[in-house]
Amino acid sequence: MAAKIKKGDKVVVLTGKDKGKTGEVVQMMPSENRAVVRGVNLVRRHQKQTAQTEGGILSKEAPIHVSNIAIADPKDGKATRVGFKIVGEGEKARKVRVAKRSGEQVDG
Repeated sequence: MAAKIKKGDKVVVLTGKDKGKTGEVVQMMPSENRAVVRGVNLVRRHQKQTAQTEGGILSKEAPIHVSNIAIADPKDGKATRVGFKIVGEGEKARKVRVAKRSGEQVDG
């Protein structure tokens, strides 16, 4: 099955404390149905000082469930569902992701 959300996609958060925020998918975890989105779901970690790293309180992104994010429409940036379309003929045919909202192609 083709993935509807991939690393590098611009997404919109639909629910939770970061509702309405947009960001880029940094990492996908398909086995856990989660994604790490830049600037979203920030948590604070208390880091003990080691020889390599400095101690203190660090902020980092925690994974968010994929049901709580949606791809941002390439046309207007609003949340949209994703469909698939076959582009090309015969040997050159390939499956591309398409925004249901505007019909525009999501990936190159």
